Amino acid sequence: MRVKANFSYQYLTPELQLDALASIAIYPESGLIALNSYENRVFLFTDENKIRYVVKFYRPQRWNKAQLEEELQFCQLLYKNGCPVGSPVEIDGQTLFQFQGYHFALFPSLSARSMELDNLDILYDVGSALGKMHRIAAQDSFKHREPLDIDTMLSNPIKELHSSVYIPAFIRSSLFSVLATLEREITLQFAHHSHTIIRLHGDCHASNILVHNELPYFIDFDDCKMGPAVQDLWLLLSGTIADKKLQLSMLLDGYEEEYEFDRHQLSLIEPLRTMRIINHVNWINKRWSDPAFPINFPWFITEQYWKELLQSLQDQLVALKETPISLQPAY
Repeated sequence: MRVKANFSYQYLTPELQLDALASIAIYPESGLIALNSYENRVFLFTDENKIRYVVKFYRPQRWNKAQLEEELQFCQLLYKNGCPVGSPVEIDGQTLFQFQGYHFALFPSLSARSMELDNLDILYDVGSALGKMHRIAAQDSFKHREPLDIDTMLSNPIKELHSSVYIPAFIRSSLFSVLATLEREITLQFAHHSHTIIRLHGDCHASNILVHNELPYFIDFDDCKMGPAVQDLWLLLSGTIADKKLQLSMLLDGYEEEYEFDRHQLSLIEPLRTMRIINHVNWINKRWSDPAFPINFPWFITEQYWKELLQSLQDQLVALKETPISLQPAY
């Protein structure tokens, strides 16, 4: 479900937020502190019983009710099976609530710190937690969530970018030529790769993993979807090739304690990275009318940004032709 181009959160006032919480008998004692989120609006508060909560107001018209319920049910399933995830608070048998056009959900707040990618011990634990998550996730499928596939994450974003008014005229021809080549190459690579798809977190980067009692804790399943397991691993790799191999080794050591990983999926990392770059560009393009986006992404309408993007996409063309990352020794 697509968000209208002119949508903004101007009507989600503090008064409306408090009224929404009051509708489920939750009464904040503290103020509502805005947390970092561009897609939704997320607030931390303490209620009258000194319980700390996080409330998430979902962006209207992005996901439908069935898709939102499926996300929250997935979190509940994982939590009930011992996975360290943020599970929604259930009130009168419901986890998804609605007030004046806004769907919202309530989560317990957790005293935790951000994850450090250079901490190899925590990477092992993250891998183990992901293996357990995927083992449970693989037992069923999403029926309503958006899939991670060529159409959704590549072809449709490219089509939408063609109508963008923010791409400078001087670079349009070169940019769309590269995008067309990338689309052909990635489509070909996916066509020649057979992989199992399972339910995923979908956006498993370090900012969506907190550390609580020295163990990883996964939050924000807003982009959960069906896709290859490697999607929940590759975003945690950074640095040099040697760095990435060490990180991947630690992740898989933990992962395979819980669930088997198909290492042929490692060849999907660069196609998935390219798809994410293109999808991210189009995401900003679609959200530009939201006042939060020009404030937080002012570089998006500069010529320098589009020049650097073109170079990045050209680099991805090269990366797609290179030998995929592997933990096998090279001779």
